[in-house]
Amino acid sequence: MILLIDAHVLVWWLAGDQALSPEVRSAIADPANDVLVSAATIWELAIKRAKGKIRLPAELSAAVDAAGFSSVPVTAEDAETSAELPAHHQDPFDRMLVAQARRLGAILVSRDAAFDAYGVDILRT
Repeated sequence: MILLIDAHVLVWWLAGDQALSPEVRSAIADPANDVLVSAATIWELAIKRAKGKIRLPAELSAAVDAAGFSSVPVTAEDAETSAELPAHHQDPFDRMLVAQARRLGAILVSRDAAFDAYGVDILRT
């Protein structure tokens, strides 16, 4: 399985937060699954950290690597696809995740119900 994790999932995983369901923790920990983090998610979290809205490791990309996750760059195709999505959700970072999940055939791991309107596979936190 290919799992593309949303920002809150990454934060909770790195913090060891029990807010993640046992099913999600198991799926992320399963070495048979590829766990991906979008560059857009790193960007979103770095902005929040810079504004003082969240406490995160200074080297977030290194923390992602240390967790055994892979980073996914934002491609030109992803940018075009996210801009062309129906306006079900206004968050540009989440729209990027939808575009990437579609391109990669990934399951989006999130609690955000706004993703439902896009027809991507979702694993709820």
